[in-house]
Amino acid sequence: MEELVYYTLLFDTYGDLLTDKQKLYFKDYYFKNLSLSELALKYNISRNAIHKQIKETIYKLEKYETNLHLILKNRKLEEIITTIKDPNLKEKLQEIIEL
Repeated sequence: MEELVYYTLLFDTYGDLLTDKQKLYFKDYYFKNLSLSELALKYNISRNAIHKQIKETIYKLEKYETNLHLILKNRKLEEIITTIKDPNLKEKLQEIIEL
């Protein structure tokens, strides 16, 4: 379950950097819970091709986070925000996170 949450967070953060097919396969596999066999039938390609695409997509998403650290930076900012007492400053920092 933790893996699914992590991949979803990666996808939410970096999904726009993926190809349309990668997005489609990822959503069907992780969000719609379709099996590799079901995806292969749906898209008329081999099960192995689907598996390779999903693994490549996960690799890309993890590589983006390794290089950019956006998720890590957001988590650290959120931790800092909880310690700030000034409501105006809190609001401004929250706006930055939500960009």
